Amino acid sequence: MSRHTMNIEIIDEHFEFTLADLCQCCAVQAETIIAMVEEGMLSPAGSSPADWRFTGIAQRHVEITLHLQRDLRVNLPGAALALELMEEIDMLRRQLQRKGQ
Repeated sequence: MSRHTMNIEIIDEHFEFTLADLCQCCAVQAETIIAMVEEGMLSPAGSSPADWRFTGIAQRHVEITLHLQRDLRVNLPGAALALELMEEIDMLRRQLQRKGQ
């Protein structure tokens, strides 16, 4: 089994994307982003797709999800779980680094 590494470049965590911007940046259809919002993977500001604003973190989540789906054939709920676990691992690593200083 080969190991895949994901190199995702975040444009800027504080930069805001519209739905159209995020779709263009990640080369996906709006339906993909909407499905990720419905799955709870993305939490845009705004009340409707026309008003949604996403951060660079959302861009990272979309890119990781696309890699998981393409490379590992993970479905959307599986990708949502993987993202949640990766965020928890990152948080635990930061805690360990703070304690080790």
